[in-house]
Amino acid sequence: MTPLWNRLTLAAAFAAAALSPMLHAQDATKAPAKEGRAATVNGVVIPQSRVEQLVKERVTQGQPDSPQLRESVKESLITQEVVTQEAVRQGIDKRPEVVTRLELARQNVLIRAYLEDYFNKHPITDQAVKQEYDRVKAQLGDKEYRARHILVETEAEAKSLISQLKGGASFEKLAAEKSKDPGSKENGGDLGWNAPSSYVKPFADALVKLQKGQMTPQPVQTTFGWHVIKLEDVRPLKAPPLEEVKDNIRQQLQQQELMKLVSQLRQKAKIE
Repeated sequence: MTPLWNRLTLAAAFAAAALSPMLHAQDATKAPAKEGRAATVNGVVIPQSRVEQLVKERVTQGQPDSPQLRESVKESLITQEVVTQEAVRQGIDKRPEVVTRLELARQNVLIRAYLEDYFNKHPITDQAVKQEYDRVKAQLGDKEYRARHILVETEAEAKSLISQLKGGASFEKLAAEKSKDPGSKENGGDLGWNAPSSYVKPFADALVKLQKGQMTPQPVQTTFGWHVIKLEDVRPLKAPPLEEVKDNIRQQLQQQELMKLVSQLRQKAKIE
């Protein structure tokens, strides 16, 4: 039952695939002879372009481009090449599990490059972000509710709890003792402030009918079980400014586009 705005934080899973150090080292042997050399290790050229690529990646991560960074990258590549050559000398690159890992790393690099290219050609526009923002804002409504609930497995249990509460029992104490919701029971059933759209429909429908301080007179059934719900308070809901959430919305839209793209590719593929 997480607020909807907090769920708009998905990143494209495939695009996060790590660039394999083994592939960097393996590709060094393929450098054109005319390309600038950063170093040579036992006759194997480490091209300057490899240094430039890694420096570029570090800079995009926030490190300043400097002679010290470039030297550090070059030394790292030299060490990587030395160790890789020793691994090859011992035949480790021929082991089946290593071959498999290298192939998976190669696929990850290709997937990352493909998705970067795809989203460069099909960017999520500011207009699309604004439309999604307006849609979610309308879905959230103009009020948010602070509720408590007690979740149990059967209607009979829920009715028994309602009887006890009507008799003066503490809602917070019963929630801590009886509720099956591990996320709220330790807080006396407190669900915090949320828009109704954050909850499943039967729960939301029952919640918005309550007055402050009231609880549901009858148990409410959802896919989670049976609920006794109490409304603690209501307040106006102020959606965050577009500027604060536009990056998260863009990521969400990219994720949706990615899932659609993957689905289309799978449908085209002959999978046996």
